[in-house]
Amino acid sequence: MDDRKEMTLDEFYKEWNSALSTVIVNTSGSTGKPKSMRVEKSRMIESAKMTCSFLGLTSDDSALLCMPLRYIAGKMVVVRTLVSGMRLISIPPTSHPLKDLDDIPTFAAMVPMQVFNSLSVPEEADKLKRIKNLIIGGGPVNDLLYSKLQHFPNAVWSTYGMTETLSHIAMRRLNGPTASEYYIPLDGIHLSVNEMGCLCIDAPKICPEVLQTNDIVKFDSEGHRFKVLGRIDNVIISGGVKIHIEEVEKMLEPIIAPPFAITKKSDKKFGEIVVMVVQGSFTEADLSNIREQIEATLPMYWQPKRYVVIDKIPMTATGKIARSALQDIVEKM
Repeated sequence: MDDRKEMTLDEFYKEWNSALSTVIVNTSGSTGKPKSMRVEKSRMIESAKMTCSFLGLTSDDSALLCMPLRYIAGKMVVVRTLVSGMRLISIPPTSHPLKDLDDIPTFAAMVPMQVFNSLSVPEEADKLKRIKNLIIGGGPVNDLLYSKLQHFPNAVWSTYGMTETLSHIAMRRLNGPTASEYYIPLDGIHLSVNEMGCLCIDAPKICPEVLQTNDIVKFDSEGHRFKVLGRIDNVIISGGVKIHIEEVEKMLEPIIAPPFAITKKSDKKFGEIVVMVVQGSFTEADLSNIREQIEATLPMYWQPKRYVVIDKIPMTATGKIARSALQDIVEKM
């Protein structure tokens, strides 16, 4: 199958039921070029068992497939139904997955954009609230989306994982009395940090070797749950000051309206400088206003030394900022 085309459910079942012990999955390319890799079906089954056990999913439940089957997240929705006996509800990938859906699932996996769009339409928001277990992955849940989920009657989770871990290896509750900033690892997942403070994942049932991530984390007092502080490759070292890109973006989300991103650019004096990238058409007066708001919000050393306007911030197929591509654009300016 041409990996540039969307895979159909029938094509996935054919691949899954073939004599081969592996299937092909594609990475999204958020931190580099997208690539294809083969993963073992037996490990995907173990991953599915972990999720179903954590959420208590059984044959009495139904699952919504509303994400592309090219990627691990979509594939794992199907595998979870095969493992648990859940009934699968399959629709084409769309930014409004609940728009024409009358058969409300008890379990669904979505990216933040799909959840945000569903919340913007009252009828779709009502359907979203009826899902018993909603997991959100593929990108960060920002403060605005987080606030909109607080009064949901059913469980909403943010997931932590990547293609190499065959979807998520940990989840954190976003609403209800057990809501937390910290992720809870699934059973069988053993975590530690390396000398740079990055998360290391030992999950023998799903990963053939210990996985060294680029995510800087902080463990709770018991050393079990963890909070993600940012990616080590998304750190800007400007004049000796270490600045986490995601932390800066999170502080700016409440005050900056247009699509924006923080990136870095090489600099002879500082080594690297913080660059603010905004999408669209802006006058000097617009940029001056944005600069004033940022200077009133961020610590001095975090403030952008350059402001860049581009037509469109590069995004991956799964809705995340394509960090590497964005930095390449800025470096060439």
